[in-house]
Amino acid sequence: MPSELAEKVLEAIEIAKTSGKIKKGTNEVTKAIERGTAKLVAYAKDTTPPEVVMHLPLLAKEKGIPCVEVPSKEELGAACGIGVPTASVAIIDEGEAKRQIKEIVEALNPKENKSE
Repeated sequence: MPSELAEKVLEAIEIAKTSGKIKKGTNEVTKAIERGTAKLVAYAKDTTPPEVVMHLPLLAKEKGIPCVEVPSKEELGAACGIGVPTASVAIIDEGEAKRQIKEIVEALNPKENKSE
């Protein structure tokens, strides 16, 4: 994943944390995906063991929710405003991050947006 996209995801999480609603941690994120309430899912590439977050991209794809890998759980935790690393985050209510999320979705699906 391009680093600019990862930065955009972290920025969207920071904005949504203050103006919307986010869920932190793999259990909460999994529930948000299953319930269809997640607007965007981010998980950390450096999660160990990787099996902890391995199911998230598949589950998100099944539900039609954009899912993005970011480089580190430390960065993900910092974007959430918590002092500890987190393996995954889901944005539930975009708040003021709607534009960033739209740009992320367009970057993830470039061919689908060409016809618009």
